[in-house]
Amino acid sequence: MRGLHAIAGALLTVAAAPLPAADFVVIRQTLDVDRPVDVAWPRVGGYCAIADWLKVTCEYTRGSGDVGTVRRLNAAIIEVMVAQTPYSYTYLQTDGTMAATRYHGTLAAEAAGSRTRLVYTLVYDQAALTPDALRASEHARLEARFGGALAAMKSLIEAR
Repeated sequence: MRGLHAIAGALLTVAAAPLPAADFVVIRQTLDVDRPVDVAWPRVGGYCAIADWLKVTCEYTRGSGDVGTVRRLNAAIIEVMVAQTPYSYTYLQTDGTMAATRYHGTLAAEAAGSRTRLVYTLVYDQAALTPDALRASEHARLEARFGGALAAMKSLIEAR
C-alpha cells in the first residue's frame, strides 16, 4: 500500500507542476478575389485542396473532408479538422514541425458583394520556440508561406 501512496504522490506532484506561460501569436492575412464566394470556395476550400495552392502532397488518413477528417501532408505532417462551416474550416496540427506550438489554422472565404475575401488565420504558442530569434524567424516564415498560399488561391480562383 505504501508503494501506491508514493506513486499517487508523485503523480500529484507532476500534475500540480506549473505549465510554462502560453504566449499565443495570431497571424491573420486576407486577400480579395474577383469571384463570388460560391464560386471561389469550391476551387480552394476542400480539405486536401491545400495540395494545389501550397504545393504539398495531401491524403486523408481518416474521414472524407468533414469535421474529424485527418489529413497527412508531405507524408509527415498530421492535421485534424476540428471545425467547419459552409465556407471555412479549422484544423489542429497533431504531428509535425509546429505540433509542439499547439498550431491551429483557419481558412475562410467571406462574401464581399460580388467578390470574396479569403482569410487565413494561424494561431500558435510561441512560448515553445526559443530563443527569440527562432520566434521571429518562424513568424516571418509563416507570414510569407501563407501570404504566398493566398496569392496562389487567388490565381486558382480567378483563372478562366
